[in-house]
Amino acid sequence: MMWLLLALIAFICQMAAVLLLEFRNPSKAVAWLFILFCLPLVGFVLYFFVAQDYQHRLKIRNRGTRLFQEIREHLWKEAAVVHQASDMHNPDFHHNLRLFNLLNHLSESPITGCNSSKVLTDGEQAYAAMLKAMENAKDHIHVEFYIFRHDSIGTKFQDVMIRKAKEGVKVRLICDGLGSYKLKNSFIRRFKEAGVEFHFFLPAMVSVFNRRINYRNHRKIVVVDGTVGFLGGINVGDDYLGKYPKMGYWRDTHLEVEGDAVYFLQNVFLQDWKLASGEKIVDLSLFPEHQCTGGEQVQILSSGPDMNWNAIQEMCFGSISIAKERIWITTPYFIPDEGLYEALKTAAVSGVDVRIIIPDKADSRLVKLASLSYVEDLLTAGVKFYEYRKGFIHAKVLIVDDLIGSVGTANMDMRSFFCNFELTAVLFDQEPINRLVIDFEEDLSNSHQIDAHVFHERGRLQKVSEILCRMLSPLL
Repeated sequence: MMWLLLALIAFICQMAAVLLLEFRNPSKAVAWLFILFCLPLVGFVLYFFVAQDYQHRLKIRNRGTRLFQEIREHLWKEAAVVHQASDMHNPDFHHNLRLFNLLNHLSESPITGCNSSKVLTDGEQAYAAMLKAMENAKDHIHVEFYIFRHDSIGTKFQDVMIRKAKEGVKVRLICDGLGSYKLKNSFIRRFKEAGVEFHFFLPAMVSVFNRRINYRNHRKIVVVDGTVGFLGGINVGDDYLGKYPKMGYWRDTHLEVEGDAVYFLQNVFLQDWKLASGEKIVDLSLFPEHQCTGGEQVQILSSGPDMNWNAIQEMCFGSISIAKERIWITTPYFIPDEGLYEALKTAAVSGVDVRIIIPDKADSRLVKLASLSYVEDLLTAGVKFYEYRKGFIHAKVLIVDDLIGSVGTANMDMRSFFCNFELTAVLFDQEPINRLVIDFEEDLSNSHQIDAHVFHERGRLQKVSEILCRMLSPLL
């Protein structure tokens, strides 16, 4: 009887601790309470090692901000920064001061006006463009990926990076410690022996014991000579070329940029390099003058524990909230926070054309069930959902009216918005937005629309599974 009483007291104390530490985030608190209820002692151990450490979050944020301050003045001087809504190419922004002001104050990266961009719609296109740019490098190559695999395409990247390092090009590589934990020591050693500077971002085992496992670097960055950059949804692996039979064709979206936006892409890499390696690089030669060949307006938004704002989530919410005609979203994982969920529902009820493409074939059963739990009410409100059936869709794209289009690393889920280090390019000109529209319509043709009536009639076991997974959704 005494043991039972002690166990009950311990359980109550564990629940009280979670409530006190997570009072700022009720949905996350509910998820952890559910885990504690199912696994009383194990759940609390998991919470201790996995849940966010807000004190460490503050330390990370401060370190990142200090690094940016030292090069801020140079970037603002060199880049064609857009300071006023009246300077936006799209006249619709002249009447959307709220959105412009939001974007202008969200991030340390402003809207810049001297850029050119190219949308790359699958791994084959993206890899060819990145490898070509790296082959032409004269000064430096900066590479950062969440997943870097030791396979055929990974070896191609390695061969190019090693060859350029031996030619005297400075090559730096960051891989996420969890996403790339399968990399063999021999593969890494080959990099280092050739002069490539390699660092894991928060190695998996180290981050478990110092309670930083939640801080995953989900960014994908390539910067060559400070003049051309790449970002988007594509990691380095043969699966992104459709070579994994289980997933089949891999549909993704990546972006190549030249111009002012590369300055801010470079700055994100240098901040991540400081966190991964401890080395603080403040070298203005990494931000060279460039020949401005395009006049596109582009903004690079980064978010994560090193930022004062959840910039990507705020951009999504702000743009969705002012939509008048359409909100088109492609995302492999759809687990919106309450604000975005309500904004999408309100937009659909108001007559906005809201369409969301998600995978039919998921790479995570748990995440797919959690995603489907959000579908029913949104279908009732008028949101149209489509399941992509040509293969697996991994693109992260948002199109709002003819106002903005975004391509990046962030999924439409709470982990991307509030935990991961993420990166997104916001496009404002009609040509790149139209390209995203064409790709979206092509993806629709390879998708099956979810019928609201059929979906409502799904089995009871399916509904219960979705409800249970939804309770865990803040942690997925």
